[in-house]
Amino acid sequence: MKRVGSLLLSLLLAAPLAGAALAQEFPSRPVSIVVPFPPGGSVDSVARVLVAELAETTGKVFVVDNRAGGGNGVVGASEVVKSTPDGYTLLFNASIHVVTPLLNKKVPFDVINDFTSIAGVAAGPLIISTPPSTKANTLKEFFAAVKANPDAFNFATSGYGSAGHLAIESLKAQAGIDTDVVSYKGAGPALSDLMGGQVQLMADPMMSSLPHVKSGRLKALAVTSATRSPLAPNVPTVAESGMPALEMLSWYAVWGPKNLDPKAAAYLNDAIAKVVKSDKFKEKLTVFGFEPMYKNSTDLQAFVVDESKRYADIIKAGNLKVE
Repeated sequence: MKRVGSLLLSLLLAAPLAGAALAQEFPSRPVSIVVPFPPGGSVDSVARVLVAELAETTGKVFVVDNRAGGGNGVVGASEVVKSTPDGYTLLFNASIHVVTPLLNKKVPFDVINDFTSIAGVAAGPLIISTPPSTKANTLKEFFAAVKANPDAFNFATSGYGSAGHLAIESLKAQAGIDTDVVSYKGAGPALSDLMGGQVQLMADPMMSSLPHVKSGRLKALAVTSATRSPLAPNVPTVAESGMPALEMLSWYAVWGPKNLDPKAAAYLNDAIAKVVKSDKFKEKLTVFGFEPMYKNSTDLQAFVVDESKRYADIIKAGNLKVE
């Protein structure tokens, strides 16, 4: 009986320690990665590649949680801000996450101070395209035609404040024109009108635009990377198309709420780093026209600060704002 009593006492004493060890393990349940847009777009597509690879690499459960609404992903991002900072609710978003609060002062969060930067994941250039009926074959020729007959041209963007929108605004400033940019609710309707000739210029991620360029339904004038893209080697850079050099990438990253648990943050950063640096992830991204862009938490935070300043300058020059 004494032996049994001693064994029971040992088990009782060990139980809290075992419980504490289990409580410290992360993740011990599914990690929700919030995508603040509907399924099917570039943000959702890249997020699903990341989530699938994270699950395979770690053996843990990661799930995509689409929470669209509020314009430019504000609803989903706001829910992440309000979530418990334990690492189980994260945000996956594009560069528009940084732009939105600069455009709309009513957005209920501060990107720099209300989130924990976890890791940069991917980036890719935009294709600047026009309908095949447009006579211009370079950006320089295109903007010369706009200056000669401004009423004949309309520009488009798939989202107000997106990388594509800011690229067009930058080109407008370079060309010295003030043509309005029509904002569409998504790439689908914008590209449809571009192919139909209702609008004459658009900058958009390769994932949605390149197939139309290859089919001949759109004419590519330039890519917004510093060098030509291996996916579209015949498409010149902005500088090669006769305009001042312009680099505007659509980039993607993971954030958590502020004061994120350090152990969870470290685990997530390490796991994402392994995925993003893998050949398999790179191969999967190529299909969508993106390349891996790993940044650790410190580098991502610095990058966000720098990009915020750059975007703010473009927004100020174009007098852009959400009423």
